[in-house]
Amino acid sequence: MKDNKPKIIAYYLPQYYPFPENDEWWGKGFTEWTNVGKTQPLFKGHYQPKVPADLGYYDLRLPVIAEQQVELARRAGVYGFCYWHYWFGNGKELLDMPFKRALETGKPDFPFCLGWAAEGWMAKTWNKDSNSGRWLIQQEFPGEEDNLNHFNQYLKAFKDPRYIKVDGRPFFLLYCLKNFPDIQGFMDQWNRFIREAGVADSFYFVGLAKNMDELKACPGKFDATSVNNLYTSFYFNKGIHMKGYRFMERIIGKFRKRPIMINYREVVDKIWNRDCEREDFIPTIIPNWDHTPRSGYNGTMFYNTTPELWDEMCKKVIDNTLKKNNKIIMLKSWNEWGEGNYMEPDLKYGTAYIDILAKYTK
Repeated sequence: MKDNKPKIIAYYLPQYYPFPENDEWWGKGFTEWTNVGKTQPLFKGHYQPKVPADLGYYDLRLPVIAEQQVELARRAGVYGFCYWHYWFGNGKELLDMPFKRALETGKPDFPFCLGWAAEGWMAKTWNKDSNSGRWLIQQEFPGEEDNLNHFNQYLKAFKDPRYIKVDGRPFFLLYCLKNFPDIQGFMDQWNRFIREAGVADSFYFVGLAKNMDELKACPGKFDATSVNNLYTSFYFNKGIHMKGYRFMERIIGKFRKRPIMINYREVVDKIWNRDCEREDFIPTIIPNWDHTPRSGYNGTMFYNTTPELWDEMCKKVIDNTLKKNNKIIMLKSWNEWGEGNYMEPDLKYGTAYIDILAKYTK
């Protein structure tokens, strides 16, 4: 890729196909679409339900869907997908089929990398109607033997020419940093494993956190860092303690019957800050956010999201990133429909968000 082009890596959720654990937890056939399809507006003017257009309520068991997703991503100028990766320890993983199929078949021919969401799932993770305190599966970190098994399971991916690399080093993103009992030890072991495998001198490890305070508290020495939940980061930038703020908002919300609402205009205004200027910090662009399909009134959402403001965000972040040597930008997200956080076409806006991003990536 030319140096004067941004390298947009989009988070990709592989949750759109049935698998045995979901059938057991929620009933046969449950996927992310179950929540998306039954969502109703929570207040006047609330844009719900969000209905997919070009791809419909797709099933990732169909290889043609992956090809169509890539066609749209290329149209937007997206460089590659960061597949969310769920390894729970002791060899247990979920939602791995779409990535492994791409690895085994060589299709779609599109750059990819992995982002390990290292956290257990509670019932509330996927369904607002659940018993929120119930664990579905817990995250475990058994130690070096499991780390080696984990590495070996994906060694073929790290060797694949489609795998995204930075200076020859595989891009591997770590999320839920505070859950790791020894995150530096994990990275040291994986760097040793990949050297011994003759693939690279080391990984390009990216530490992804919910906010800058979490990053500062993490002892790991990453090659780059990024912030995921931009609404959280936004409130920290305003000097507000987010945990307390969200608690009070939810208490008030139970009486006024609405989720936590954040003006997208303010998010766009605050999206670029001094941290983003650092070479080892990867900025994020986010087109929309509405967690109410999963969380109901306990959710958080942006309001005033429009293609015009998305255009402003893309221009601001991309123009500033092009002044840096590190031109990677994370796109949150390609297809998080249950969080109202997606680029794929819907019935209201069609391909507007895709076409706007394409203006700045071609």
